[in-house]
Amino acid sequence: MAGNVQSLHGGKMVVLADRMKGSPAFKALFADGMKMVEAAAAYLDGPGRDEAKQLNRAMSLAYATESMRLTTRLMQLASWLLLQRAVNDGEMTLAQAAAEKHKVRVTRQDIATAREAYEALPARLRELSENSLRLQGRVLHLDQMLYAPPAAAAPHAPSALDMQIDLLRQAFAPQRERA
Repeated sequence: MAGNVQSLHGGKMVVLADRMKGSPAFKALFADGMKMVEAAAAYLDGPGRDEAKQLNRAMSLAYATESMRLTTRLMQLASWLLLQRAVNDGEMTLAQAAAEKHKVRVTRQDIATAREAYEALPARLRELSENSLRLQGRVLHLDQMLYAPPAAAAPHAPSALDMQIDLLRQAFAPQRERA
């Protein structure tokens, strides 16, 4: 399995990401993500469309840019969440999901509009964008826990204390051991 964060629990290694994905925390993350997709779709198809018509040309372009960015971000996140739910429901293994993950590119996507223009966009679009960025952060964190390659074990470099103990052992070792 990919590099999961692990913890020692009762002498056994516990893969924290495996425990998290089926947890109430994952279920809440999934529900939050799906609700956000629904809320964004309802806004963009309804009140957002009306608000966009009232914007000047420059702001209309900023609105279009941010709404497309929001939609793309949420579709990536929803796809990732659905993939993980399939793993949780036993429809696929984590290894199968890892192989399919290349089709679901969850990447960090920030606001694309200059801050001044962004602040002038309708409040609901900004709220949805900011909420989606928080969801993105949560998903990226879980994705890293589930799929990051294990960290290569760094070779143990002897500490100054280890070197001193080794010198003492050599100094006090019987004559035949030093030869």
